[in-house]
Amino acid sequence: MHSVVVRSGHMKLLVTGAAGFIGSNFVRMIAKGDLQGIHGVKVLDKLTYAGVKENLSAAIDYPNYRFIQGDICDSIQVTEQISEVDAVVNFAAESHVDRSITGAADFVQTNIVGVQVLLDAIKASRREIRFLQVSTDEVYGSIESGSWSEEWPLQPNSPYSASKASGELLARSYNRTHGTDVVITRCSNNYGTHHFPEKLIPLFITNLIEGKKVPIYGTGENVRDWLHVDDHCRGIYSVLMNGRSGEAYNIGGGRELSNNEITSLILEAMDADESSIEYVEDRKGHDLRYSVDWTKINRELGYEPKIKFEDGLKETIQWYRDNEAWWKPLKNR
Repeated sequence: MHSVVVRSGHMKLLVTGAAGFIGSNFVRMIAKGDLQGIHGVKVLDKLTYAGVKENLSAAIDYPNYRFIQGDICDSIQVTEQISEVDAVVNFAAESHVDRSITGAADFVQTNIVGVQVLLDAIKASRREIRFLQVSTDEVYGSIESGSWSEEWPLQPNSPYSASKASGELLARSYNRTHGTDVVITRCSNNYGTHHFPEKLIPLFITNLIEGKKVPIYGTGENVRDWLHVDDHCRGIYSVLMNGRSGEAYNIGGGRELSNNEITSLILEAMDADESSIEYVEDRKGHDLRYSVDWTKINRELGYEPKIKFEDGLKETIQWYRDNEAWWKPLKNR
């Protein structure tokens, strides 16, 4: 199979799903010059409920930037937009576990069929285009102790994580069968600015700003590894530029916290107390603990997280305090 390493100083990217939380941060970092070697960026985004076009306003003046509203499941549109790019970075996904539990169809369509459409367009182009599939540590399932390496079997426990695992397996199969230049990243839980306020950290911050309680599932003992979105994007960039074709890379933050612990940190930072906590019925199939071993990306590509959790959390809280005009309409939808 291919062992292509992409190091071009004039790469042109198609970034899908870039109006969302992580994808928009990736594009903003390119526009700011934090990620070097990118010559042009085309964004393809469907602008679903979690896609906010204003997230990309900082990139408007970036040379060779273009926004296209569209669906990765539309093969005609994907084929058109994939021409003349050197790589595709696929952030496009339905990503909220709770929504996948109440209805899985959209997750299957975007997270599996959409990946297949992108891969088929690359194959049909007969050009050397790198495909980076942005995935999640949730594909591994739950782990009581220790940490997952990239060789751990995929054992997803929610319709969301099952759809992400399926997208990964499709990407891997195109690498093995067709020689498509594929790399995969699996990140731990992200946090930072511009995060849609349905996920734990932005939901809790905005609820406290509004004087509402914060809902904790079950007993609050579920553990996650927390990764600042900037560190995640630096890891994605490292894999895009120098990752080995056909390989998956874990991207971790190195800070594991239970939901009770992270809630306490948020409450303390926002001068609130435990009276703001409301324990609610646990999520169905709720994974107890996630933990990724990111030795591989550190050893091969020199990645390590740079942002201390407390510093990143403080910055995130302040951003939500300063940007109610951004998040209040989203919560009111």
